Amino acid sequence: MADKDKKQLLLRLSPSLWEEISRWAEDDFRSINGQIEYLLTEAVKKRRKVKIEDGTENEE
Repeated sequence: MADKDKKQLLLRLSPSLWEEISRWAEDDFRSINGQIEYLLTEAVKKRRKVKIEDGTENEE
């Protein structure tokens, strides 16, 4: 997806969560924004996989 196609949103985080994500992003050589996007993408993939394994994918 091109950057111009990406949606923007305002996200409020506690200072402690911001620091934790900041350190994690640094460890993974990502920006904080990139780290948050990566984490959300992984969470969606995991949720999708669980729904398929449970057979609940089409129940929503």
